[in-house]
Amino acid sequence: MGYTDVDWKAINTIRVLAVDATINANSGHPGAPMGCAPMAHVLFNKFMTFNPQNPDWANRDRFVLSNGHGCMLQYALLHLFGYKVTMDDLKSFRRVDSICPGHPEAHDTPGIEVTTGPLGQGFANAVGLAIAQQHTAAVFNKPGYELFNNHTYTLFGDGCAMEGIASEAASTAGHLQLGNLIALYDDNHISIDGDTKVAFTEDVVKRFEAYGWHTQTVEKGDDDLEAIEAAIRKAKEVKDKPSMIKVTTTIGFGSKLQGTGGVHGNPLKKDDCEQVKKKFGFNPEEMFVVPNEVYEMYHKHASEGAAAEQAWNDLFKKYKEEHKDLGADLVRRLDPKKPLPDGWEKKLPVYKPTDPAVASRKLSESVLEAIHEVVPELLSGSADLTGSNNTRWKKAVDFQPPSLGIGDWSGRYLRYGVREHGMAAIMNGMSAYGTVIPAGGTFLNFVSYAAGAVRLSSLSHQRVIYVATHDSIGLGEDGPTHQPIETLVHFRALPNMMVWRPADGNETSAAYYMALTSHETPSILALTRQNLPQLENSTIENGIKGGYVLIETEGADITLVSTGSEVSLCVEAVKTLGDQGIKTRVVSMPCTEVFDAQPKDYQLKVIPDGIPAMSVEVMSTLGWEKYSHEQFGLNRFGASGAYKDVYKKFEFTPEGIAKRAKATVDFYKGAKVRSPVNRAFQNIL
Repeated sequence: MGYTDVDWKAINTIRVLAVDATINANSGHPGAPMGCAPMAHVLFNKFMTFNPQNPDWANRDRFVLSNGHGCMLQYALLHLFGYKVTMDDLKSFRRVDSICPGHPEAHDTPGIEVTTGPLGQGFANAVGLAIAQQHTAAVFNKPGYELFNNHTYTLFGDGCAMEGIASEAASTAGHLQLGNLIALYDDNHISIDGDTKVAFTEDVVKRFEAYGWHTQTVEKGDDDLEAIEAAIRKAKEVKDKPSMIKVTTTIGFGSKLQGTGGVHGNPLKKDDCEQVKKKFGFNPEEMFVVPNEVYEMYHKHASEGAAAEQAWNDLFKKYKEEHKDLGADLVRRLDPKKPLPDGWEKKLPVYKPTDPAVASRKLSESVLEAIHEVVPELLSGSADLTGSNNTRWKKAVDFQPPSLGIGDWSGRYLRYGVREHGMAAIMNGMSAYGTVIPAGGTFLNFVSYAAGAVRLSSLSHQRVIYVATHDSIGLGEDGPTHQPIETLVHFRALPNMMVWRPADGNETSAAYYMALTSHETPSILALTRQNLPQLENSTIENGIKGGYVLIETEGADITLVSTGSEVSLCVEAVKTLGDQGIKTRVVSMPCTEVFDAQPKDYQLKVIPDGIPAMSVEVMSTLGWEKYSHEQFGLNRFGASGAYKDVYKKFEFTPEGIAKRAKATVDFYKGAKVRSPVNRAFQNIL
């Protein structure tokens, strides 16, 4: 194997850069980088294949720092290997607009694969990256053309191991036999509260063995580079299991506070910094120094990665000649603009008002059935609710290890098991791989179980589709534990998230159109269990605007603004109100976020000045002040019973809507009413 003084100089350079950056920022976590530097050096310099000049090369090895607070480890490596992360960038660590923020963010920093920080998320993302690689290889690799053979590596710590999401993801990966996934466990026995003996005393290796992982232990992670290398090499040889290597390290290695919680989340003190630099052969009077031989060593490895990409490009050129259709499909999938196949949208189902009433979860299934062949990168799945979510098309093949005899690696349907949170984070990783679009189903109420990962879908700009069925008290008998009340408010408040609640078939098709064509925005599709009628004036073209006038009435007294299953109730209420001499407009608002992006003059045509507006949605009214003057909703938990009886209990009926609409008209009579969308700050960024 052979390690030299230059290897140790590189390791200590990483450590000192982490010390300097955290001192310079007066903030950060030096301990993990100082302890993990040896294994990171061996991994990056001996095993990983990547090209810093093209961080997006398709067959690069992926690295995920799940314990993202140790990000100076990764920023230092990116700089040293020649990614576009300069020394000035390291000096601006944790400062506003720096590309080296306080935790790794995929859209800020070249070379960062996924956004990590909330512990356990990155570990689960790594599982998703490995799934996407395995699937992509199965679809595109052909004899003599092994286009996709990269590994995914993740580094995780005790905090990640404690988080439940990591358990969900590890269990999934073990079942799927993901031999392309290697996890390095930084076993340093320290978390924020101090020694892990206060809360975390389980045998992590045995746990991973029980999940079906191949496991190894490196006892001396601070200095036994040969053992680290041997363990990674052996892990790469294991093809039928993911691998976990426990590497026992000393947090803050070299510091006076090494091995304690004192070096976890605070910069080193001045005297400690000085003695660390002396210990590692650096001038204590200097900061941000990199010996030339370290740059040379790492740049040599980077040039090997560039050569590997060139060889891959040459192979791909021949592949495109021999496998024209697959080659063209792969070129399209790898296009940064992420175009979908030409004409795919013509397959979206279109409905007439005379078509039968259908639950929107079934309408969603119809979309998947119609488009799965023309959007081959779409992978569907469910968290153990396939028959309820309707997320599987009839001819779907499951993504499973071929050895199990129940699917294969090219399969496009994933069985996530009862693991909503793990599913969501795995889908983020799948999306980040760059060749697939993941969709996954659960009940809308249990998207809340997945909220941590859903938030990161938005933050990291991943095109992930959450198929969220059983969207209201309309699910009936399961009662309040399953009936979402606050869920839509929560996710509508999330920046860069589209929350769709379609009212019929055309709006469901519109939701999928937007979800699939919005390359950097995830979507939640809130879908009903109960049947919904196909509506007059509902079209895909109208739906993709997020909100539109479903019923226009000259001289209207009130506008009803509604979503999903309540839109058809509002349509029925028009006649009830008409019998009382009240003229009514109806607006369908399937996606407030998309409506917000429309020009102001369009918004004012939909919800105009001079007419009071009342929102109708059988959930929390919070947020509807933005689109209505009065709100009819449900600011309490639901009830168990047949769905029509539950709706009747809370007066979500044409008569109940009409009663509140009349009260609204009476209240605003004679007043000069301004549209709620007409606001002072609307055009100020």
